[in-house]
Amino acid sequence: MSGNARQRLQALSQQLVEGIPSAGTFENIPRIRHVAGDSVGQRVKDKVAIITGTNSPLGIGRATAHQYAHNGARAVYLVDYDSTHLETHAREIKTLYPSVEVHVRAFDAANEDALKEVVGHALSTYGRLDIFFANAGISGSNVPFDKIKAEQFSETLRINTLGVFLAAKHASLAMRKTSEQKKYPEGSIILTASVAGLRSNAGATDYSASKAAVVSIAQTVAFQLGGTGIRVNAICPGVVETGMTAAMYDAARARGTERKIGQLNPLQRGAVADEIARVALFLGSDESSYVNGQAWAVCGGLSAGHPVVPGKLA
Repeated sequence: MSGNARQRLQALSQQLVEGIPSAGTFENIPRIRHVAGDSVGQRVKDKVAIITGTNSPLGIGRATAHQYAHNGARAVYLVDYDSTHLETHAREIKTLYPSVEVHVRAFDAANEDALKEVVGHALSTYGRLDIFFANAGISGSNVPFDKIKAEQFSETLRINTLGVFLAAKHASLAMRKTSEQKKYPEGSIILTASVAGLRSNAGATDYSASKAAVVSIAQTVAFQLGGTGIRVNAICPGVVETGMTAAMYDAARARGTERKIGQLNPLQRGAVADEIARVALFLGSDESSYVNGQAWAVCGGLSAGHPVVPGKLA
């Protein structure tokens, strides 16, 4: 077998090499075939996960780290540019889940050298990388488009879009590595986009553009990784109470108008971080084995229709 042919074979996912085996029959009809394990067990058991944007106590990143730890992850890397709470989060996870190894890294999500280091550390320490949740981001300018300076626009895209691209690039290279413990390439790359990347009037222009690009990266890279078993998906949250939106929530509570937050979506409320983390848990698990290249809106239904004024439709 030529070197190129052997390399192509080694890059194929287990399902393409071995197929999905028969589960036998029951009274002459085939039993249901499975790719994932039991959904009532630990859903990311023994997986190694890197999560960026984990510093905020209210954030999606922190909530996802807890879900991965609770569901049997072997190791979780907590990454953020702001390290104020990272060690506290690490101690909490170690206290709650003593078997989970927690690593802390403080760096800019768009710093390629630092990102390569943390990915390399996962490979050298555990021989594998199974999940990379590129969650780090900023809210952008929050002003009308004609007031945004070129430097502001570029900085929003640098963090929100370049950081995600670099995560997908280096995570996918690591996920293609095989070993005795991981005989086939596979993994889940999860990107935090936004409902603002799917529709207008859900965010400022620079923020919306950066998140639309994240959706495109997920779709494009998923195809370029065809056959490797590495899946790439984008989560598109709606209004969520996080560190990024804390000022809005605080102001609304002070005015007594918190009930208006999220009023344009059918659930008529905002979300908490764990509601998004549950989706990141599913996408990081083998249960989502056939979910790939998708922009998954988790927005209370906001993206399902056109904005309306509550009470105006019969």
